[in-house]
Amino acid sequence: MRRHVMELAPGDRIENDIFNNNGVFVLKKGTILTDESIVKLVQHSIDYVDVELSVAEEPPLRNIEKMELQFNDAIDAFESIFLESLTTGKFDENDVDDLLNPLLRDLTSQKDVVSLLLLLDKKDNYTYNHSMQVGMLSYYIALWLDYPHEMAYKAGKAGFLHDIGKSMISPEILNKPGKLTPEEYEEIKRHTIYGSEIIRNSTKDEISALVALQHHEREDGTGYPNGLTSSEIHPFAKITAIADVYSAMTSNRVYQNKQELITVLHELYRLSFGKFSAEPTQAFIRHMLPNFIGKRVRLSSGELGSIVMTNPSDFFRPLVKTDTRFADLSREMNIDIQEVFME
Repeated sequence: MRRHVMELAPGDRIENDIFNNNGVFVLKKGTILTDESIVKLVQHSIDYVDVELSVAEEPPLRNIEKMELQFNDAIDAFESIFLESLTTGKFDENDVDDLLNPLLRDLTSQKDVVSLLLLLDKKDNYTYNHSMQVGMLSYYIALWLDYPHEMAYKAGKAGFLHDIGKSMISPEILNKPGKLTPEEYEEIKRHTIYGSEIIRNSTKDEISALVALQHHEREDGTGYPNGLTSSEIHPFAKITAIADVYSAMTSNRVYQNKQELITVLHELYRLSFGKFSAEPTQAFIRHMLPNFIGKRVRLSSGELGSIVMTNPSDFFRPLVKTDTRFADLSREMNIDIQEVFME
């Protein structure tokens, strides 16, 4: 069947060898198309090809529904831990481990981290949802840095508990929609100290206590509460700092609208030269970017489409296939991605 290149889909099979107008060989007969090979046809200015259409079934959901149920349970459980910390100044560590062990074990088989973030983005309560996201991302970053599972679990647990000290902050300050006064901001900063104390009162987990204390420290010494520099900051606190900022910037908060996922990755890349530790930040970016291939997006031009490949010249401005064309955002600098979303 003869099809225009814009009508091709991954899984279609090429029926004839394909050459461009200059006689250069492009694809051989029998090739099963992928997003990358469709892009290759576009790059060679090939308009029509003969294909056998794919009859493949829709891909499985990779247990996304199961993960959503686990996330719901985890967010509810964190609310209980948070409220217990508020009323007693401590929590039951067994509750945390009983929650995280099966959840993080199942995350090991989930490679599409962006879909998981989009799933979590549906949840309403920022404080509890944010802790779930940071725990999940901290776990993944540790794995991507080749920590063994046992240590990655510790990183994920520390990320999950990093903001427990906010239970000690007045809701009027924590949820204030306007700008904080200097006094209110100083109180917010104390959540790091409160969190470290709560964890030490509840567990013997020194790593989680340190991460709670240090996750707002920065490589150049401009962070808080102690103005530490790179060598003084625990490696897992560096990991949680990245997960914390990414989750915060891509989530709706009472005083700030969420930013687009790829744009925030670009901002983290910029911050990896001075503010954040370069190795975990760049590992995070390197492993996240392939997750965006195939995701639906809304462009600032109003067009809807799907990301088909990242650009080697600019990783943060991908090639997008819309209903009518391929938009190369590395060349069309006046167009941006406004939103990445699940169908």
